[in-house]
Amino acid sequence: MSVIVDIKNLKREFTVGNEIVKALNDVSFTINSGEFITIMGSSGSGKTTLLNILGCLEKPTQGTYLLDGTDVSNLSKNELAVLRNSKLGFVFQSYNLLSRTSAIENVELPLLYNSKFSASERNEKCIKALEAVKLSDRMYHLPSQLSGGQQQRVAIARALVNDPVMILADEATGNLDSRTSYEIMMLIQDLNNQGKTIVFVTHEPDIAAFSKRTITLKDGKILKDEINKKVKSAKEVLESLPPINEEIV
Repeated sequence: MSVIVDIKNLKREFTVGNEIVKALNDVSFTINSGEFITIMGSSGSGKTTLLNILGCLEKPTQGTYLLDGTDVSNLSKNELAVLRNSKLGFVFQSYNLLSRTSAIENVELPLLYNSKFSASERNEKCIKALEAVKLSDRMYHLPSQLSGGQQQRVAIARALVNDPVMILADEATGNLDSRTSYEIMMLIQDLNNQGKTIVFVTHEPDIAAFSKRTITLKDGKILKDEINKKVKSAKEVLESLPPINEEIV
């Protein structure tokens, strides 16, 4: 099992007026390939800053971050962009889809920056990614023609299409109702069972219960880093819900 993330003595400080705010204060942990981790914490705990650093969107003030063996601290903006595009997949709370662009074209976006694939190869990879999230029958629909859950599936397919070493999800169920949230978590669990490494930021304990490990932050420090001994099955939770008359998406 290889180490995907190796973080040591990470600090991230911001200057606000005359004060120095320690968003992250001496954080250290590793993530192995195939793990499904949730990062929890209240507002201001540092979880968004940590996610931004994991996603190579921000650099730490101090400390080291190795992503799949690469030390990101000395990379230029262009090198970081290349690393992000090849190693990471992102899923956001607000889906971040282009509104006038079909599902398959939204999924293709990360591949457009990757010159090693031909147009036909890109198309094939996009179809596979949409099949993986069970949306092959909605490939040419616009986001406005899709439900919230379907839009998030498109976003997950987009995160998968480059075959990243890690998927980063930021409150990815935050805009969804309970049933749709469980459907997305079932998909995330399926992807993890297929070997995908997933880091999921949430403030909801019932969502964290679906992961294998939870890192809890408080005031920029790790409060707890625990293996979840009783991982909940999103599929079982879904099956226990009362049936609804209309079609589930």
